[in-house]
Amino acid sequence: MSDPLLKVTGLQGWYGRIQALYGLDFEVPDKGVVTLLGANGAGKTTTLRALSGMIQTAGEISFAGQSIAGKVTEDIVRLGIAHVPEGRGTFTAMTVEENLQLGAMTRSDTRAIAEDIERAYAYFPRLAERRGQQAGTLSGGEQQMLAISRALMLRPRLMLLDEPSFGLAPLIVEELFAILVDLKEKEGLSMLVVEQNAALALEIADEAYLIETGRLVMSGPAQQIGSDENVRRAYLGY
Repeated sequence: MSDPLLKVTGLQGWYGRIQALYGLDFEVPDKGVVTLLGANGAGKTTTLRALSGMIQTAGEISFAGQSIAGKVTEDIVRLGIAHVPEGRGTFTAMTVEENLQLGAMTRSDTRAIAEDIERAYAYFPRLAERRGQQAGTLSGGEQQMLAISRALMLRPRLMLLDEPSFGLAPLIVEELFAILVDLKEKEGLSMLVVEQNAALALEIADEAYLIETGRLVMSGPAQQIGSDENVRRAYLGY
């Protein structure tokens, strides 16, 4: 069995003096998808922020065999971890294409950047139609597509996705998650997904972890977690 792409051991996290994470242990396999489940306020978003170097942490975080604990966000991004935060995070006054170019600001390979922009448009044809349009005028679904596309411009090995379906119409969500599956299968992209729609997250994930008040309380194959009666009642609604 190959080593995990991301290995987290004893992860603790703080906002100032307030501790939010208590000794999390989890892994993301290379070319695999893992989902973090839990109620609002459980610590899912905080976990993604901790991995991105956005909050104070303790514990060990290893990415591709290298420790990234304590590294600044910019260095973590350069190593191949892209974070798509909740609420899209697009630059609204800039055009679609300018947002994509900004996503490649750490790169200097001009020709490859242009190829990657076209690759993003191939995954999200709607963005190609709006390449000269200001991002702030896009629909919510289009802005989420742009946020993911901009993250892809980093050529990451691991993408952290925070509530990708939030506020989107069901048909858009279905389209978006189908593309995420394509990215995993065709590009070998690993993903750590935080998603309130637990049923949807479990459908695309290989492994799942359940967080309650900053602590991991359950983990296992996604199918197994999804069939657990307590998980079904609490998070799947049946």
